[in-house]
Amino acid sequence: MAGTVVAVAKAKGHRFSKNPALEILLLEGLGVAGDAHQGSTVKHRSCVTADPTQPNLRQVHLIHSELFKELAENGFRIQPADLGENITTTNLDLLALPQGTVLRIGPDVALVVTGLRNPCSQIDKFQKGLMKAVLDKGTDGRLVRKSGIMATVKTGGVVRKDDGIDVIYPPLPHRPLEPI
Repeated sequence: MAGTVVAVAKAKGHRFSKNPALEILLLEGLGVAGDAHQGSTVKHRSCVTADPTQPNLRQVHLIHSELFKELAENGFRIQPADLGENITTTNLDLLALPQGTVLRIGPDVALVVTGLRNPCSQIDKFQKGLMKAVLDKGTDGRLVRKSGIMATVKTGGVVRKDDGIDVIYPPLPHRPLEPI
């Protein structure tokens, strides 16, 4: 086991934070049942405006809880679901995963990692200065986005707190995650 689920959340309407839940149901090819981003085509408002027929690569949003600890050191108070994630994890370096990685969660669920979450301006409305705190510069000078990853649902099922997460890497060569 590579990681563990810390919390799960969903929200029916388009809003920044989600509602913590005891469990979420993931639907194959659609996302989180009852969540505003559920669907086979894009649901993110800016993506719908650009082209509502494009595939939904943002069905499930995952964030590593270690980010919350890092942000707390800079004076921010963040809890699971605050940043709009569906699944909060621990002991798993989400940002280092390559595109196409499969995350097996619990006994049934399989997610396919599609890309990095690109933080939007709403993050500063949630807590002033948070946008800058979730962006960094790598040793190579490239922008590092720390606000989680996005995935699609390959195999559906229920996800709960304390479910284990196994990582299945795609064949080489690995492609790094890009913002989506």
